[in-house]
Amino acid sequence: MNIRPIKTEKNYRDAVKRMEHIFYAKRGTAEGDELEILSILIEKYEDSKFKIDFPDPIEAIKFRMEQMGYTQSDLVGCIGYKSRVSEILHKRRKLNLDMIRALSHKLNISTEVLVQQY
Repeated sequence: MNIRPIKTEKNYRDAVKRMEHIFYAKRGTAEGDELEILSILIEKYEDSKFKIDFPDPIEAIKFRMEQMGYTQSDLVGCIGYKSRVSEILHKRRKLNLDMIRALSHKLNISTEVLVQQY
């Protein structure tokens, strides 16, 4: 096992290639340990180089509504009147903390996503 930190794109490609080669290694073996360590190093490198930002809060709400087959009327209990739901979805009004909590629970969207600026 010759494992080194992943500092460059070449190191990354080599680590991925090695991981693919030993992908089916059994746990508790030398290759299994190597696979586990490589996966941690690769994940750390990818997290630092290929960061994915949170989506826009309103776009996240609209996406989940579409996935769940919801209409604006379905959010009245979380946000208030239907006109207020429309204002929120058209970004004419900001979400408040109570709305964020209710939407997070109803739509299963992380509060981290909903509290962002938009």
